[in-house]
Amino acid sequence: MTRILAIDFVQKNMKRILVPCDFSKASQEAFKMAVGLAAKANGKITVLHVIYISTIYDPNSIGDAGFSQPFFDTMEEDAEKAFEKLKKEHSKNTPIELETTVGGLIESITRVTEEKNIELVVMGTSGSSGIEEFVIGSNTEKIVRFSKVPVLAVRKATDVIQLKQILLPTTGDLDQTEFIAKVKELQRFLNARLHILLINTPSAFMRDAEGKERLEEFAKHYQLNDYELHFRSYRKEEEGIIDFAQSNDIDLIVMATHSRKGLAHLFTGSVTEGVVNHIQSPVWTFSVKK
Repeated sequence: MTRILAIDFVQKNMKRILVPCDFSKASQEAFKMAVGLAAKANGKITVLHVIYISTIYDPNSIGDAGFSQPFFDTMEEDAEKAFEKLKKEHSKNTPIELETTVGGLIESITRVTEEKNIELVVMGTSGSSGIEEFVIGSNTEKIVRFSKVPVLAVRKATDVIQLKQILLPTTGDLDQTEFIAKVKELQRFLNARLHILLINTPSAFMRDAEGKERLEEFAKHYQLNDYELHFRSYRKEEEGIIDFAQSNDIDLIVMATHSRKGLAHLFTGSVTEGVVNHIQSPVWTFSVKK
């Protein structure tokens, strides 16, 4: 296949980026990754710091937050200091703003995503063996499943110009138009090569000829460019995706998932979350709503 040429292309889905940040190592890696993406897309970043405290009785509490205004002010000041330090160390003259709010993490991300018309959420993850007290790392999988916009889960920040090999695991079905359109935009933005992977499992077994035909039909149906087709046999989809990515120097994994289980034509949330938890490569996900 002929490699696509670099073109003057503005990524439609990366102009407004949200980075949930508790200033842990995981969220700092996500911030660094977001800065690179925003710089390339000429976009801007909102850093969201969520203050969560259980409700207690306090006569000086503000609203329903359940803690005193002076205490909130102190936490907000600490967040601003950490934010300025983060910007000084890693920003590249990209427009970046800090929003501090009180509430639940997932609810806050959902609200800010809608209010600011966010197009991409970049979240740090420490994986299943990470330090669970870090709020961001332990909630990334939930955001992956329920976010209304694409989510990029990052274990370690990667230079955007190095994202040249994209793995697209697929079931080969032809009803993922919205997802594939976003993948094609991402591929053009990165000027990258697609590796389309169909996993052959005992529960959904097919012969080599059938698998190859399914992949070729998939690529033709979506008019893909600059790609390679791969048909591999594994016991489970998650195992195959992880092994292929690690064995073939994959820079980025893109996956469609569904917020509900039980749909055979899409990866369930558990497969995608398993990949996010056990892979070093960044994982870009899009939750398809039916």
